[in-house]
Amino acid sequence: MSEIQTKIFGLSQTDEKDGRELYEFLLLDDEKILLSYKSIRDRLIVTDKRLIVIDVQGLRGKKKEFMIIPLSKITTFSCESAGTFDIDSEMKIWCSGVGKVEFEFVKDTDIKPLLKMISVHIL
Repeated sequence: MSEIQTKIFGLSQTDEKDGRELYEFLLLDDEKILLSYKSIRDRLIVTDKRLIVIDVQGLRGKKKEFMIIPLSKITTFSCESAGTFDIDSEMKIWCSGVGKVEFEFVKDTDIKPLLKMISVHIL
């Protein structure tokens, strides 16, 4: 089985209710949305149980790929902060059965709450 490698670009934090109609059908009754990030087309939704990655595809954006990453499957992660000449910060996670998934956040997006939440779940 080959591993999946996905990269989502240009994420910035957004309100947890923004775009909820896109993924609400996936949420469990007792699942809580903790964080929400959005790029021009794609999204990263962080709940107390999983990461939901929405990759919008096609010219009109009608086709969407939903990748569900249970927090229990994240084995390790790394982060790179934005520097003086960098315009973004990055987070990479490795998941058992999936491989590496990369997220790039626009400058001034605070990813510390996301990193702390993942740390709590994998340690």
